[in-house]
Amino acid sequence: MNKTIKLVLLIAGILLIGYGVYTIIIPEASFSFGPLNAEVQDNNNAYITIGLGVIALLVGLVVGKKV
Repeated sequence: MNKTIKLVLLIAGILLIGYGVYTIIIPEASFSFGPLNAEVQDNNNAYITIGLGVIALLVGLVVGKKV
């Protein structure tokens, strides 16, 4: 059971970090009108997602270890 929880947390952590980085890199909205270009991006949710991913990875590494 502990190995399953550990595996799920590790996979979830990797996916959350990957999605958070993707959200930071890719702009939410862009506007292009001739030579004028604009991109709008809100990174608050991305930082939260990366933080949750790091926490899931750390918990996944700790689960199952004997104290």
